[in-house]
Amino acid sequence: MIPVKGKHMRRSTCLHWLLWTLTLSPMLGDAAWTSLLSPSETMTRPEKGYTVLRRDGLEVVVVDNRAVDDEVLPGHAAGYHGIAAIRHRDQPRNMFVPRYAGLNFEHIHDGSTQDRAILFEPRNAAMELRVIDANTVDLYQSPTPFWGLESCMRYRLLSDGVIEMAFECIPRRDTFQSGYCGLFWASYIDQPESLDIHFKGNPEHAPPSTPPSWQRGITPAHGTLATHRGIDEDRIFPHDPDFPLTLAFGFSNQRYSEPWYFCVCRNMALMYHFRPEDQIWLTQSPSGGGKGCPAWDFQWFIPEPQIGKRYRFKMKAAYIPLKPEATLDEIKNQVLQKRTTLQHEPR
Repeated sequence: MIPVKGKHMRRSTCLHWLLWTLTLSPMLGDAAWTSLLSPSETMTRPEKGYTVLRRDGLEVVVVDNRAVDDEVLPGHAAGYHGIAAIRHRDQPRNMFVPRYAGLNFEHIHDGSTQDRAILFEPRNAAMELRVIDANTVDLYQSPTPFWGLESCMRYRLLSDGVIEMAFECIPRRDTFQSGYCGLFWASYIDQPESLDIHFKGNPEHAPPSTPPSWQRGITPAHGTLATHRGIDEDRIFPHDPDFPLTLAFGFSNQRYSEPWYFCVCRNMALMYHFRPEDQIWLTQSPSGGGKGCPAWDFQWFIPEPQIGKRYRFKMKAAYIPLKPEATLDEIKNQVLQKRTTLQHEPR
């Protein structure tokens, strides 16, 4: 608190107190989702740069930005933090490209053309791995050198093959000159049978009364027909004509009606499920992880970011074993059944 001397507080001090309170109110009014603002002495910080979480037949390995080459993560490259491996008792092979990762915080940008190291700053800046408990781990990143974005991601294993990821961040400097902050997550899939994603929605110019139907996201090349926005999405984020991140604004001819999608690999379905209020964009590349290795991605935007204000979103990832030799229609039904459980509070 600001100390008060005498019977009256000066008017300028009152104004200062009001402004300070308004600035912090978004941070004080809600419970924290991560350890962004409250690191605890009870956390552990593994020296080897990764930790293994297991629950209900699911195993995930969460790694920071350091390279790893051991029996758990052979040949894992530096910079590819997030979930380096995801395995299930019904499918022991890692779904993600072993050299790379899934749910990897890849880009910070404002639509301006920058050096590659700046656009890929989350990969290049140091991260701190914080083990919270047997099912929960945080990846904390102090304000990055160029953008000045402080952030923390929490990966939490829920029951029955579900991962919850919560992300919180605070802009610490006035660096976003286009009126927004764009953030991008990538998952690199190791040789799936199909490169496509599936979601509910409509073609771009369908009449408003058209009922949603299943859409198959097919991108012929990196950055072409790559990003699917919501049916009601009307936000415009300006960007330089030569902006090099072609996935970010390479819009498709389809719109989603519900904020989730799924994809299939080796008789497992991976579903990413988002909250409507976060206005996520769904993005894909046929070759982000190399030939035959697509990237199944998403984007989140912060309009008019304010210094010192906390911003955040949540999503869930479900790793679903499929029935043997299931048809695509049967897979869709199985995924829909799983989705109903994701709309409830986590356990």
